[in-house]
Amino acid sequence: LLQLKLVDAIKEAGNIKRFIPSEFGTDPSRMGHALEPGRVTFDEKMRVRKAIEDAKIPFTYVTANCFAGYFAANLSQMGTVLPPRDKVTIYGDGNVKVVYMDEDDIASYTIKTIDDPRTLNKTLNIRPPENILSQRELVEKWEKLHGKELQKISLSQEDLLASMEGLDFTSQVGVGHFYHFFYEGCLTNFKIGEEGEEASELYPDVKYTRMDEYLKIYL
Repeated sequence: LLQLKLVDAIKEAGNIKRFIPSEFGTDPSRMGHALEPGRVTFDEKMRVRKAIEDAKIPFTYVTANCFAGYFAANLSQMGTVLPPRDKVTIYGDGNVKVVYMDEDDIASYTIKTIDDPRTLNKTLNIRPPENILSQRELVEKWEKLHGKELQKISLSQEDLLASMEGLDFTSQVGVGHFYHFFYEGCLTNFKIGEEGEEASELYPDVKYTRMDEYLKIYL
């Protein structure tokens, strides 16, 4: 609702150079099939997009994928923000590719879009090649830094979805998102079309943080 009010204010003000709505995360236009109740996140973002486009406000949508502080630091474990030291839950076979991004790098890429005609009325996909990793690859980076192999416990898709029962609304939303990221591969199972651009290709001058470097702060 706050974003919709902001869209109304921008429309009334007029002469706006570029609007970047507070989306980031997953591209909602690709999540029409998302599980309940987590799909509410994507449906609300699409409402904001429709309002922006109906008002003909110049925009750039930013798809930033997995913030490292929430998904890399903890090796993609739920309920913690620190890396495990002894054992780790692996989603399925752990080989589905996701994208982990340092938040500062997301900001660097985002600010560059403001005056860039190449991103006008497009989606900026922040998907630099060396940060497209499977959960197992991320765990291996931590094990190498930590100097210890972790015990790996595989969690099946069925068991993950069954765990939603009895959880509060917010937790159910989180579990649904984990399903789409780590089992379905919704962050990487598509090609970027004409409606989008990839950040590291547009801005090769940004020296983005690789996840082995990022994880060093937790040693």
